[in-house]
Formats: sequence, C-alpha cells, structure tokens
Amino acid sequence: MIPPRFPITPQQIDATLAEFYRCVREHPGLGPVFHRHVTDWPAHEAKIARFWRNAILFERAYDGNPMAVHMAAGDVRAPMFAVWLGLFDSVLRRTLPADTAAAWSALAHRIGRGMQMAVQDRDGAGPPKLL
Repeated sequence: MIPPRFPITPQQIDATLAEFYRCVREHPGLGPVFHRHVTDWPAHEAKIARFWRNAILFERAYDGNPMAVHMAAGDVRAPMFAVWLGLFDSVLRRTLPADTAAAWSALAHRIGRGMQMAVQDRDGAGPPKLL
C-alpha cells in the first residue's frame, strides 16, 4: 500500500470540496462556466472527491480524465485557472490545518499548471517566445 502524499482524511477531502463548490457556485466568473457543464452537483462533487482521493491517498477509485474534460468544455480559458486556484487556496486555508492546506495547494497548483498550459496551447497561445 502506498502511503498518502500528506496526512488528510477522506472526510476532510469531502468537506473541503463541499465548501469549495459552494463558493464556485456563487463566484461571478467561475459559477456561470461550471453551471453550463455541471447538471448534478452531488455527482460532480463525488467524482472530484474520488479524483483527489486518488491523487492524495492513492485510492484508485477515480476513472475520469480531467484534462480531456477541461479541453472539451470549450469555454474554459487559461486565466480562469489562477482564479480557480486562488479560490481553492482560500478554502484550503479556511478548512484545513496549515501544513495540510499547503501540501494540497502545492499539488493543486502543479496539476493546474499542466491544465492551464494545455488550454493555452488549444487556444493558440502556445509556449512563451524566448528571444
């Protein structure tokens, strides 16, 4: 059995995501985008909880492809990732011990950077030009 990346319980993951998605639904920029794609919030939150349990606790219960979903959405833009991560960070800091929040934030930022770069490439921005 692989040890978790950092100490956290499944209940803490669930509670953090419930608070995060409550904030997302109310957010003026992110809320409308999520509302266009999420029709069943409890099912969405459960799926994302499985994603994070896989990424953090190595539970192997997630079977989706978040990169493909974000790419196919069509209305997800690269600047949204900074907003998403900022909101996520604020929820992490409010709901978890500082060390746990920092560790989860670092993992989320690493994943977010990969998705942001893929969306930038999809939208034709490409990598930065070095002169």
